[in-house]
Amino acid sequence: MEAGNTTRVTVFVLQGLSNNPQIQMVLFVIFLVIYLLILTVNLLILLVIRTDSHLHTPMYFFLSHLSFLDAFYASIIVPKLLKNLLSKWKTISFLECFIQIFFVIFLGATETCLLSVMAYDRYQAVCHPLLYVVTMNKKVCAGLAGASWAIGMGTGLLNTILLAQQDFCGPNLICSFACELPPVLLLACSDPYVSVFSILTTMVVLGLGTFVILVSSYTRIILTALGMNSVTGWNKIFSTCSSHFLVVTIFYGSGIFRYMTPASGSALEQVLSMQYSVVTPLLNPLIYSLKNQEVKAALRRRLSRKPRLTF
Repeated sequence: MEAGNTTRVTVFVLQGLSNNPQIQMVLFVIFLVIYLLILTVNLLILLVIRTDSHLHTPMYFFLSHLSFLDAFYASIIVPKLLKNLLSKWKTISFLECFIQIFFVIFLGATETCLLSVMAYDRYQAVCHPLLYVVTMNKKVCAGLAGASWAIGMGTGLLNTILLAQQDFCGPNLICSFACELPPVLLLACSDPYVSVFSILTTMVVLGLGTFVILVSSYTRIILTALGMNSVTGWNKIFSTCSSHFLVVTIFYGSGIFRYMTPASGSALEQVLSMQYSVVTPLLNPLIYSLKNQEVKAALRRRLSRKPRLTF
């Protein structure tokens, strides 16, 4: 704390997942393995998409952004979590905490936008296949991906700056394993009205806007699939879209519930935070990419490629 006319928090203490040393060691091993899997699988998908010409299509262009984002997202949360599991004092500086909050909001908002863009891409591919190449050209794809990252960046900056304007005079115990806006906002000594209004407005505008795109895209896709006479085509459409729908349900469900309900420090809130910050980055490539036949074929081509010897 800093003494003077007011007392200001300079360090936060993260409650963590457990105070039992034996359990902490088990959790450290589990999360280390999960983190290594997240990095390996997502970076492998990213490498395969970038190097295999068969996957240079809009769908896999957006998937490569999602893989990079998931690896980045996990890297914001898990390394600090691993460090705290081995540390007696689970502290995080004021600046480091707010940097983590910024990236959590930034990457979460970006992923929300990317998932809706990917739904729109599938809508164009299924409902307007003859115009798909023209509609989803490289310039459009780059613009949609860039807009997703820009919206995420703006969302993160706005909400983090507004939160940083609050007075934090104690207590400084965060009831979570990471710095997130809801539990940190509980520690504010000043009126948090502006921050609460900002995050709720963000969730409603961003969440509702992307949700409308998702629902309308999937509705058109389902109607188009039901009108098909080809069973093979029908199955292919639902195989692709069911994966996307599962990813969206997991991410949206946990994220919206976490940020739209008042923080209380309950175990359920930590489970939800774990869901979208650790579990989802691992599930995304497994659900969305590795079950895809084209990605698996590209992986086989990559692994079967013989190294060239040079002298």
